[in-house]
Amino acid sequence: MVDCTAPQPGESICDPACGTGGFLFTAHNYITGHNKNLTREQLKHLNEKVFTGYELVQATARVCAMNMMLHGIGSEKSVPVVVGDALAADPGERFDVVLANPPFGKKSSTVIVGEDGRTSTEKDTIERDDFWATTSNKQLNFVQHIKTLLKTNGRAAVVLPDNVLFEGGAGETIRKKLLHECDVHTLLRLPTGLLYAQGVKANVLFFEKKSASEAPWTKKLWIYDLRTNKHFTLKTSPLRRDDLNEFVELYNTANRNQRQATWSAENPNGRWRVYSYEELIARDKASLDIFWLKDDSLADSDNLPAPAVIAQEIVQDLQAALEQFKLIASDLGAEVEELL
Repeated sequence: MVDCTAPQPGESICDPACGTGGFLFTAHNYITGHNKNLTREQLKHLNEKVFTGYELVQATARVCAMNMMLHGIGSEKSVPVVVGDALAADPGERFDVVLANPPFGKKSSTVIVGEDGRTSTEKDTIERDDFWATTSNKQLNFVQHIKTLLKTNGRAAVVLPDNVLFEGGAGETIRKKLLHECDVHTLLRLPTGLLYAQGVKANVLFFEKKSASEAPWTKKLWIYDLRTNKHFTLKTSPLRRDDLNEFVELYNTANRNQRQATWSAENPNGRWRVYSYEELIARDKASLDIFWLKDDSLADSDNLPAPAVIAQEIVQDLQAALEQFKLIASDLGAEVEELL
């Protein structure tokens, strides 16, 4: 994600759900690694002014502050980590680059215990004037929040679960607004279980915020499928950086206008395919949950994965269904409480 967004010296960079700071110091390493001749003033600016992180949990924020200081970011007097609920309000500051892996899941409320023993509750439904829709879906709220955080022409890379791509109601409204007001140009479909609980499928969405326009800014969405017929496990067969090399090369950070699809009618197994805005908006609920590759295990009984892989995929599907049922149960519980 950092390689594709390619942050540059002088740009401001934010992670609104920074955790222990991985995105921030990876971006710092990218800038210093690709710019060997930074002046003392540029290095001072990079280390003290460029990065901002937001973290809800105080203990995690402390680890983030330590990590950033170990990487030369900030100082003993000032570490650029804000402790609090990033979704609570528009902070007013705008950034050139936003990198984020928002927390997955949705509860009616989350109780946070501070260092002084006091407790605070994270609201499940966010109502903000700068949001397109009001929803209790945390990931959809982060998409709206990140849109707000970006400067005009600022770019974002965000990890999101599949439900953000196809959910109706507020999800449909937000996707249509995002396609219109931003250039939503790239989607990376990731294998199951890499970033979330087992069974939850993740994606990385890349987009740029644009100025007001009557015409939609999204012209083409390029999708790379790293999921179909791909089997990774955290222990025996982990995803490695080399597995992403083709995607980063096809992404073509230097000139996205010169991208070339690997999918065609002659090559139906190509993992890199482009869809026009008209095709996207015509889909049911403007769903971005798009796939075209045939699952080899379904097409050819002689080409089935190992039994252990099949069993693990069944477990993952059941766990994904359980997570969805938990969200439904949480919603029903919240509605009953409101009625009472």
